[in-house]
Amino acid sequence: MDAMRLFRLSQWLSALIAWLTPILLVLVGVRLLMSEPYLALAYRMPDFPADPYGFTLADRLRYAPYAVQFLLNGAPPSFLASLTFPDGTPLFNAREVQHMVDVQQVTQAAMLALAVLGAFAVLGSLILLRTPEGRETLRRGLRGGAILTWLLLAALIGYILLDWDHFFDSFHNLFFAEGTWRFFMSDTLIRLFPSRFWQDAALMLGAFCALSALLILLGTRQRAQRL
Repeated sequence: MDAMRLFRLSQWLSALIAWLTPILLVLVGVRLLMSEPYLALAYRMPDFPADPYGFTLADRLRYAPYAVQFLLNGAPPSFLASLTFPDGTPLFNAREVQHMVDVQQVTQAAMLALAVLGAFAVLGSLILLRTPEGRETLRRGLRGGAILTWLLLAALIGYILLDWDHFFDSFHNLFFAEGTWRFFMSDTLIRLFPSRFWQDAALMLGAFCALSALLILLGTRQRAQRL
């Protein structure tokens, strides 16, 4: 392979790494948030709103993990439909179950993308690390990805600060049919996951991506000094 082709391949790989970086950071961050430890943290955040219909902290910590398990484990709708309150009434109504099925499909696709892209990134990195030229390509790609992550975060934060409700609605309309994700305040999904829950989750995800991008920048700078 001549020098020009090697240069073009290096540029292409560097750009690919840069674009993959924010995608992988977001997917990893989402997976970390979809966990019982995060639920325990979220419900204990200062001034987290109490449920006006009576859920205690213990109730939320008892019922919310069922929703997370359903999304990650690929369980059938009957898993949620069969859950009940102590008095025997369904924990989730039919509309809530159907929405959770829709969310499960998106979640499963996202986790598959994380696995495939993650494996590709690891394999590609191992190959690039074998030569000085490859290491430099990887370094440039990671630095570019970290900077891109910061730029995207800045734009997204500006959007959210301007109008959180519009951002929230637009995000849901991107993945779900209009009206299928709107519920009454008395529905279990809203009682478990009020708007404040999603605001805090967005902040946590942004903080994770920002810190990860900073660590990448610091790590690749040190690497550049050693080369």
